[in-house]
Amino acid sequence: MTEPLAGKVAIVTGASRGIGAVVARHFVRDGAATALVGRDAERLEHEAKLIEADHPGAQTLVVACDVTDEAQVADLMAAVVERWGGIDILVNAAGGTGPIETPAQHYPVEEFRQILDLNVVGTFLPCKYAIPHLIARGGGRIVNISGTSGLRGYRYRSGYSASKWAVRGLTRTLALELGPYGITVNDVCPNVTHGERMDRIVATKAARSGRTPDEVYREFAEQTALGRFIDAEDVACAIDFLVSDHARNITGHDIPVDAGWDV
Repeated sequence: MTEPLAGKVAIVTGASRGIGAVVARHFVRDGAATALVGRDAERLEHEAKLIEADHPGAQTLVVACDVTDEAQVADLMAAVVERWGGIDILVNAAGGTGPIETPAQHYPVEEFRQILDLNVVGTFLPCKYAIPHLIARGGGRIVNISGTSGLRGYRYRSGYSASKWAVRGLTRTLALELGPYGITVNDVCPNVTHGERMDRIVATKAARSGRTPDEVYREFAEQTALGRFIDAEDVACAIDFLVSDHARNITGHDIPVDAGWDV
């Protein structure tokens, strides 16, 4: 089997679950030395063991890190460079949802700040501290996770939607700044994705609207051209392309993985 990322060093934040965990597995499968980053060290260790069981000899590094804490992010980058000598790929998959089904006038300001801190600052800081190492390598890839809520407004999710629009703006700005160094910066915009987070959102929406979870799931699915949710695998496959040589001339763009929602 070919390993298109052999010799590359990748960092994946939010790697303890969901999209981040699947992306990390793909990178290891493709030959990259991969740092799994998140706040839950125990869960990260579990993911790393699963990866190593499937890929004996895999190079993985578990780093417990709060991506909103500048000192911890600086230490994260230092640990990766000390271990493998540099950084080639950064995927910012860490993030959260904030309050759901909450009109703006009832949205607690502290929770608004928290979701902006996690989703925006938590994307900015890893970029800030990875960029010098990507430049030193002569090029690289940054992929951020935005979302379809960053492509349109999202009723009753003001904090989350605002944060995902901000990630898109950050992505485009960094693409302009880093293009001269051979670094591409893109973001992926997933739609409704199967998993724990979506189950929680559906359950809350169903409880507050007096409907069943099945009815809420069906409503979400019917909003897409293909009539279905997506899987974390779909997002990881899009990221596989963006970090490959095939995407060397794609930068500053939003890549929807949405089953045809934003059409």
